[in-house]
Parts: sequence; C-alpha cells; structure tokens
Amino acid sequence: MTRASIFASASALCLGLLLSIGAGSQAEAAAKCIKGDRKAPYTIGWANIYSVPTWMKQTQGTIEAQVEELKKKGLVDKLVVTDAQGDANTQIQQIQSMIDSDVDAIILIAGSSSAPARVLADACAKGIAIINFDSLVDTDDVTAKVNTDSAQWGEQAAKFLIDSMGGKGKILVLNGPAGISVSDDRRKGAQPVLDANKDNVTVLAETNTPYNVAPAQEAVTSLLFANPEIDGILSLGGALSAGAVLALDKQGREQVPISGENARQFLELWKEKGLKSWATMQPNWLGAFATYVAVQALEGKDVPAFVKVPLPVIDNSNIDEYLARAKDFPADGYIYSPYDQALFDKLLAQQ
Repeated sequence: MTRASIFASASALCLGLLLSIGAGSQAEAAAKCIKGDRKAPYTIGWANIYSVPTWMKQTQGTIEAQVEELKKKGLVDKLVVTDAQGDANTQIQQIQSMIDSDVDAIILIAGSSSAPARVLADACAKGIAIINFDSLVDTDDVTAKVNTDSAQWGEQAAKFLIDSMGGKGKILVLNGPAGISVSDDRRKGAQPVLDANKDNVTVLAETNTPYNVAPAQEAVTSLLFANPEIDGILSLGGALSAGAVLALDKQGREQVPISGENARQFLELWKEKGLKSWATMQPNWLGAFATYVAVQALEGKDVPAFVKVPLPVIDNSNIDEYLARAKDFPADGYIYSPYDQALFDKLLAQQ
C-alpha cells in the first residue's frame, strides 16, 4: 500500500469515528451565518472560479472525495459544482443560483476579492454556511476563511533567494495573474525583503502570467533575450518555476537559484538538474478541509472566522519524500502533502 493510500485510509477511519458521534443531532449554531435550522444531509455548493488548471482539478478531487466520506455518514446528500470559467461576474450569478436553490453550504475560491460581497451577504443572511479558501474575499460575511499565509509565502521565498545568491544579484520576479489575492499577497510579502536588500539586489523585470508552464516559459524566454545576466529567479508559483527552468535550458543558459512550489514538473526538474531551490505549497486538500469545516459549522460546531494553515516547506532535506509519491499525481499536477481527519481537527483546534 502506498503512503497516499495509507493516509486516505486513515482519513476515512478518523472521519467515521468523529462524525458518527454527532451525525444524529443538531447543536446550537455557533458560527457566523449559521442559524441552526438546517438539518443533515446537506447540499454543498462548490463555486469554482475555473476548472482548467490542474491545480483546480486536483483541488476539486479532494472536495469530491470528502463529500463521498460525508455521504457515508449521512451528513451530505449531494455536491453541486459550477465553473465560472475565470469570469467573476459569472461566478456571482452562479452563487446566486445556489442561493435560489437553497444549498446548505457554499465552498468558494473567489474570482474577485470585492465583487461577490453583496451576494455573499445575501447567502449569509439566509443561513448558508460559506467557506472561502485560497483566493479570499474582502467581506466578513462568510462563515470562515481557510488559507495559508500568502504574504509569508512571498517573504520566505525572497529570503531564500537572496541568501542563495550570497546577498546580492540581479533577479527576475515571476508572479501569477494580477488581481488574484493569492498572487498579489505573495508579491506583497516579498517586497519588504527586497526593500531591505535594495542596495545589493536588482529586480530586472517582472511577469504576470497564468499558473501554467507554457505562458511562464514564453514570458521568461523574452526576458532572457533582454537580460543577458541573471543571478536568480524569485518565482511565486510552481508551474512558473518549471517554465523558467525550461526557458533557461532552451536558451542554453546556466541554471540559477530559483524559488518555487510543489508542482511535480518543477520538483522533478529540481532533482534532475541539481537546482539550488526552495519550495512551499498551497495544499490542494484546502478544498477538502473547507468542505469539512462547512459541515462542522452546519452541525453547530464553533468554527473560527479564520483558519490559518501552516506553510509546508520543501528543500533538499525532504524533496525525495515528495518525489517518491510522484506517481500518485498527474504529470502536470502538484505533489501535495498528506492529510487526514486528525490534521483537520488539529487545525481547527489550534485557532
């Protein structure tokens, strides 16, 4: 049995032990938006901003797996999935449709930090549990927000890169799409570190591309033609890192220190080429965790308004542990850390 299978089995076992205790009764509502009048089995709405990137597909997979476990315990009846195809206005309309059909909970990655405020306020007023993760909204009219610290993400990546260059050098900065909170917050977190080293570290250029290898490779290729001397790459996304490594290779350029994420292709290139690298991750299981939190709230549990998920770190001391599980993940996917029900309960308890 693979490690992934062991963790999956553990998750199912712990889920059964925990939820079988409280499945039959409705406690007093203890979380925002919860009125205590909704009864299991619940209908869960997954308001996906877009489904094309592999990261999103993997994330939806963890949501679907969690829903199946909750169905076995009589806590969930069905999962309603929408895909806004990257359009924030479409996502708002789809959330409204979920409200109109009276779903019990909405799981949300927001396409805009501000635009959904009105529709989320409406959902909250109707007693719908709203769990927002990854790309967060500005409004507090949600039951809970679940996320890693994206600013810390950027800070740690910048510190690694500058240290790996000996405190000085010329760098490129690779960002995800502009206007997406995860991307913007990572970049904001890196800025104080860059400012503290501005006398010795020069940012030659920056990019904003989708979190996909091809556009990142194309963008970095253009920057390589314009910048013959590069000492490091501050990449704030895993697929971006893979694209940068491939661009350097194609141009016959020497590899430089580069930060990154847990994209399988990047981790494999890291090992293959002996890169000087560091990575963290936005675990795909945040989707499963958000689903679990929603049901906990509906069951009357005291769910905190914000649940901070610690950033796992990947470096040369543990990269082999991740690569040993690579076969369990898509070639263009993300090798995320194992999770189980005990982890979810620990994250909720420590807030």
